[in-house]
This record gives sequence, structure tokens and C-alpha cells, in this order.
Amino acid sequence: MSKDEKLTPTKTGFIEVEDDTRQIYWEYFGNGDKEVVVFLNGLAMLTKSWYRTVPFLYPDYDILLYDYFGQGQSSQEDESYFINKLADYLVWAMDAGGVDKIHPVGVSYGGFIGAELGRLHQDRLHTLTLSGILLTRETLFQMYHDISLRFYDSTDEVFDLYTQYLYEKTFGENISRKIYGEAMERGRFKFYDRYKDKKYCLVRLTEAQDPFFENIDNDPDAYRNVLTPTLILTGDQDRAIPPWQQAKMADILPNSRQIMVPECGHMTYMERPDFFWPTLRKFLAAKSVDFQV
Repeated sequence: MSKDEKLTPTKTGFIEVEDDTRQIYWEYFGNGDKEVVVFLNGLAMLTKSWYRTVPFLYPDYDILLYDYFGQGQSSQEDESYFINKLADYLVWAMDAGGVDKIHPVGVSYGGFIGAELGRLHQDRLHTLTLSGILLTRETLFQMYHDISLRFYDSTDEVFDLYTQYLYEKTFGENISRKIYGEAMERGRFKFYDRYKDKKYCLVRLTEAQDPFFENIDNDPDAYRNVLTPTLILTGDQDRAIPPWQQAKMADILPNSRQIMVPECGHMTYMERPDFFWPTLRKFLAAKSVDFQV
């Protein structure tokens, strides 16, 4: 599609969940005649956050997007969320859209949803792509998790300070140099403004990581049966989830391959599109971790 062409979903819908008391919103791009890629939202994203990204794969692939609880047009009640259920709800959205199998792409928080799709629904996956997550209990990540919750539960002034810390920690040096100043401030303020009156959504989504890791504590082998071809794309400057933490996933997932994304921080698809998308395309086409980079 041309850059001037406005991107709009082919179809949209809601699925009723939790005994029809809650809703999950989804969007579909395509005519149903191509393999389907799902971009899994980060913590503070919504379906429209992907609109600039969709053309990297569409129309060669159909695209399915959806909002978790606490995001976009899905339900946003102040109650517990669960990552395994958010993975289940995607399968329900697939059924609603007539989609049999998908290629999930999960970066940052979306990678946790992707991991659960592999654990619970690998029969519905062609491949799995993960970036910026971990599948082991790490004290440094727990510290990051705990301080984030303290910021979310604090005053607007403290939350504003947190957004500055978050942006500093998220990006690698090269993209930070490009956007530091006015461009970074616009993005940071958009994040602040979207959630300053509903910080509880960030709290609940972050808290959902607790039962995720409790399940790993209870069953350290929970992901060793995920046979889906899995690509792990790791920013070599990722300070949120450092490369050494992500490297452990390659020892856990039996059919996986880790590729380092050079000069890149946490947001691999955004920071190095010149590397991320061509590599991903080769993986999706091969449906195997044995492909030439």
C-alpha cells in the first residue's frame, strides 16, 4: 500500500468474555486469503499504535490486532488481569474472525502474551516471535517491576517523573540521540496523558506478571514443551530486559534461535526496522529457525 493510503481495518469486532460482562476489541486487515500475523500490544499500547507498523508486512500477510483489558476499546475495569487469559482471548478473537493459525509477534509486554500462546495454544501457531521478555525469575527484573508499581500508585507529579525514567531506560543510544528533546517529549506526554487518569490499568497489567512468574516457579519446565519455531530478537543495548536474561530463553524453548539486533535497545521493531522486519520476513516464510539472516 502507498504511504498516502489511509490504513483502515477490513473488519472490527468485540468478543464477550467473563460471562459476557467484559469485552475484548479486535481488528483485522485483509481478505482472509493470506497467512495472519498478530502484533501483540506492549504495556501502554492499543491497536492504533501499530498502524505505522502494519505496512511492513501487509498486504503480503493479513494482520490481526487486539486490545488487552486496560487498553484501547477493551474493558478497563479496576480488577485483576491475567496474562494466560489475555492469550486465551486472542484465540477467541481468532475464532470470531475465522482465523485458524497465526504468527504472533510479541515485543516487550506482548512477548509475555506470546509465550502463553506457545504454552497453551501452540496448535494455533505457525511461528512465534519474542523480543524483550524473559522466562526465568530474575531479581533485577523483580526490582524493576516493584518500582514501576510504586510509581503508578503515586501522585501525578511522580508519575510524570516515571515517564521520563521509562523513556530513558527503554531506548538504545542511536534512536535516543535522534529523538531526544521535542520528539521524545511528545511521545512521553502522550503516554502520560493517556494514563494519568487511569493509572490503575498500568497497575493491573503489571500485576498480571506476578501469577505469570509464579507459574514458572511452580513449573520450571512450563515452556520446554513449546515446539513452535520461535525467533528471539534481542536488542544488544536492551537495559529493560538485558541480553543475558533473554539468552536464557534459547535454552528453555527447544525450537528457538536468538538473533541479536545491533545498536538497539528494548523496542527492536521500532529502533531497527531495517534489521527487524527483513529478518522477521525470512523467518515467517521459512517457518523454521534455520534461515539465512
